[in-house]
Amino acid sequence: MDTDVTPEQKTSSAKLMIQKGIATGFPIMLGYLPISITYGVLAKQSGMTMLELALMSVMVFAGASQLMAANMIAVSAGAAEIIVATFVLNFRQFVMSLSFMNRLRNFTLKWKVPLSMGLTDETFAVSSLHTEKADMKKGGYFYAGLILTAYAAWVFGSILGGLLGEVIPEQLSQSMGIALYAMFIGLLIPSVKKEWRIGLVAILAMLINAICSQFMSEGWAIVCGTVLGGLSGVVLLKEDSA
Repeated sequence: MDTDVTPEQKTSSAKLMIQKGIATGFPIMLGYLPISITYGVLAKQSGMTMLELALMSVMVFAGASQLMAANMIAVSAGAAEIIVATFVLNFRQFVMSLSFMNRLRNFTLKWKVPLSMGLTDETFAVSSLHTEKADMKKGGYFYAGLILTAYAAWVFGSILGGLLGEVIPEQLSQSMGIALYAMFIGLLIPSVKKEWRIGLVAILAMLINAICSQFMSEGWAIVCGTVLGGLSGVVLLKEDSA
């Protein structure tokens, strides 16, 4: 039995797990950089300061929500509108966190809390492919390496995008706003392929947003489209009772 494990062996084991986590998170890093740069450019040219856009990436770390927030700030949406819209958009994180915490049920709270804060769609998906690490002695270091790689890339890209936003012509940066729609379409298409009614929910949300924007602010129209569209999904996607 390996009861006589030296501190050096423990350190090297943890270091090895971190290295494996970084290597596993490298593809996520490559995917995050262009999107985070786009966010930084849009956030800067929507009126946010470098400190504000950097802190949003540090504290929020949610690509779709940050892009949505930057666009809502650009159209002068209020704080309440932005908070509600991003909360609804990120509600899926509760489900992912519960699944992730169940996988880490043997971990202590000091591991669970920081790791859960670093969950995104991509880190959750990749970590789900490496469930065996949760049963290894130093498995927490693997997930930490994976999440920190993605997190560092996102924050770095956001700051770089903010710096570029000061020199890129506004006409060019406005065209980068398509990244938000491209991200949502990329998330939507795989789901629609599995269930066509999800596409119907998306269309209803779009129509609700378009109608509401005629008699309320654009920010609240987005909130209504998101909330009411989601509620329509509860009805449309309900299992048929045989």
